[in-house]
Amino acid sequence: MKTRIADSRNFAYLNWKQVDALPRDRTLLILPSAAIEQHGPHLPLATDTLINNELLGRALDLLTAEAPVYALPPVCYGKSNEHLGFPGTLSVSTTTFIAVLRDLGASLSAAGFRRVAIFNTHGGNNSLVDAMARDLRAEFGMRTFTIFGSAGANFEGLNPQERTYGFHAGEVETAFLLATTPELVDTSAYTANYIASIEHKSLLAHENGAANFAWLTRDIAASGVMGDPRPATAENGERWLTTAAKRIAAVIEEILEFREPTSSAGA
Repeated sequence: MKTRIADSRNFAYLNWKQVDALPRDRTLLILPSAAIEQHGPHLPLATDTLINNELLGRALDLLTAEAPVYALPPVCYGKSNEHLGFPGTLSVSTTTFIAVLRDLGASLSAAGFRRVAIFNTHGGNNSLVDAMARDLRAEFGMRTFTIFGSAGANFEGLNPQERTYGFHAGEVETAFLLATTPELVDTSAYTANYIASIEHKSLLAHENGAANFAWLTRDIAASGVMGDPRPATAENGERWLTTAAKRIAAVIEEILEFREPTSSAGA
């Protein structure tokens, strides 16, 4: 698969002598996690992985050349069982996903590295990534961080309905790929579907609600799309990619400056 990561930032392009020369206490290794899964009839299975690679590559390009940051090879397969039933989806189990992250963390710890950030761009992985970041901290004493999606970047021009419920193969993901790999977008196959409307408030939600309900894509979206890709443009995609990359770069810079919080005894 093509990579947007600069050769100088690609951990896998180093030899072991070069790795051994890296400062263990300061070097930050970023582990991308994503998915290979259906993204409707108009986007490729690799959408989450392609977006991860593009965002991370752009963010790393914004860092100073001296910043000790390297991208690890991505974990392309994720927990995507919400999309099972759609041909092409390749999902791993919860136990497999966390075992892979744990074993990679063990390898890095054995080599003496202390700082790892997991950069995840597949929603189905979110809870597992959070859990594993803490487990790596507890088991190996590593300082671990998590970065999700666009790191909270605000995309100007996105309507409120799409901002809230356009979370899979909708306008943003489609715009990202129109800007970067337009040959992989079938603009004749757009479909729109929302899991809910912002006009109807409910305590139950697909996520981040007062209470959440478990869902499978085939229950709520026959096309596999949750959002509306029709307004997507390459121009917006480029603009939003730039915004997100700046945000992610700022997060990485803060991670590089992070120091352990000072504990204080209770009264």
